[in-house]
Amino acid sequence: MPIPGNVPSVDDIRQLPAHLSMAVPPEWEDRNGHVNVQYYQTLYELGGWQILEGIEINERYLAARHAGIFDLEHHTHYLTEIHVGETVSVHNRMLGRNDKLFHGIFFIVNDTNQQLACTIEYLSIYVNLQVRHTELFPKDMALRLDKLLHDHNALNWQAPVCGLMNP
Repeated sequence: MPIPGNVPSVDDIRQLPAHLSMAVPPEWEDRNGHVNVQYYQTLYELGGWQILEGIEINERYLAARHAGIFDLEHHTHYLTEIHVGETVSVHNRMLGRNDKLFHGIFFIVNDTNQQLACTIEYLSIYVNLQVRHTELFPKDMALRLDKLLHDHNALNWQAPVCGLMNP
């Protein structure tokens, strides 16, 4: 499958921190001889929280506020295969936010082959876990998200978004 022209290079993506780097274990292989689709979501889960933890929105922060972050939508774009034994890294870029939601894109890079393997665009929301209802971001969290968004908007490349998600 041809890679669309608006996909950033691996060097561009590496301007973002690697939130996870690992070799693909044998149990992730499916009957087609490559990584099963469910494990792309596993990589998202393993590396996804790191973008928030990097700005000190971690488990302790959320627990103190009886809050959580829920995913509302995902758009997954598979670009190249990943095979058992290959090394992958995951990188996360924030794209936008409003008072309750933030929008981002997650990049899975096949470091063994120096190729972008997959993008997972997502939309997440802030939730009060005591009443199980959405709330506005606390002011300190909003400021941290704004700083991260400012830093990511300063990158000199566009993220390949699906065009369907917008906070």
